[in-house]
Order: sequence, then structure tokens, then C-alpha cells
Amino acid sequence: MPRRTLHDEFFKRAKQEGYRSRAAFKLTQINDSKSLIKRGDTVLDLGCAPGAWLQVASELVGPSGRVVGIDLNPCKGAFDAQVTHRVGDAFETDPEELIELAGGRFDVILSDMAPKTSGVNDHERSIALCQRVLEVAIGALKPTGHLAMKVFEGGMYKDLLDSTAMIFTQTKGFKPKASRDVSREMYIVAKGYVPVPR
Repeated sequence: MPRRTLHDEFFKRAKQEGYRSRAAFKLTQINDSKSLIKRGDTVLDLGCAPGAWLQVASELVGPSGRVVGIDLNPCKGAFDAQVTHRVGDAFETDPEELIELAGGRFDVILSDMAPKTSGVNDHERSIALCQRVLEVAIGALKPTGHLAMKVFEGGMYKDLLDSTAMIFTQTKGFKPKASRDVSREMYIVAKGYVPVPR
């Protein structure tokens, strides 16, 4: 099995550039490739701690945008004025509460959430997190909005991709260069949300 390199290029760059983790470059690369977030957008970051995606999203939306984050763990330190974050469980928080925090529905929903890995059912638990992300998207995303969420690859990946494609006009898997080579993580990037009839 390949050895995991902890302090690689992206870890070092994150330290040098003031990001809270190397994950900042994953979102940067996703956005550079897929153009999800633009100036003035309202963005929701599910599983936002320690806050690297909040930092990147804040830079992308600019002062006229809004970024809301939620995580079981607190994000320490200061963020730009357009960032709001709270401690909470994405499984238990009603999408309406998140909409209220943002002052309206979201243009983009992000999720870098992952289960605590144990080697047992990691893929299945990752799929469950993504299914919750889709539920939140249905409740909180604007029509034509976008989504990016992390999933661990495995036997249920294609079904998740197909489920996502049912409510977005474009859906693809994407692996940023900033993801570790040995990681099974993949990002599902979906554009053009089509609201589900109620």
C-alpha cells in the first residue's frame, strides 16, 4: 500500500497562504474547473470545520456575498464579515434554519463532510452523509443552483451519482489534484438544480 505523505505540497502551501487546512486547494481546484461559485453568491458549507472552505468561499463571493457554515465542531478564529458559522448537526438542522441564517436560499451548497474512518462501512456512511446533503439541497437550494459534495468511492457510488443527476442538469465526478493519491475520496459536482415537484 502506498505510504501516506502528511506534509505534502498542499499542506505546506496552506500554512504559507494562511488557510486552515490543505482542503482549501480542493475547493479552489473544483471551482477553477467547474465554475460553481461567483461574486455575490450565497453559499452553504456543510461540515465546515476547521474553516478552510469557508475561507475560500468567502474570497470567491466577495463582500457582497454570504457564506454560512455548520459543523459538529466549532471553527476557531476570525473570518470575513460575510461568513456566519454555527455548531450544529446537519442531520438534525432544518434547511429552513439555514435559509434564515443566510437571509434566503443558497446559490451553492458545499460538503466536505466525511465519516470518521474505521475501515468498516466507511463507504456506506459516506453515502449516508451525501444523501443528507441532497435532502438539504432540495430544501435550501435555489433553482439552477450548484452543489459539490465529497464521497468515498465504492459500490454505491454510481447509484448516488444517478440520484444526484435526477435533480441537476449536469452531474459529474471530479477528483482534485489536492486530494491525496491514496485517498478514495471523490467529489460529485452538480450544476443546474431542478426543484423537485411537491
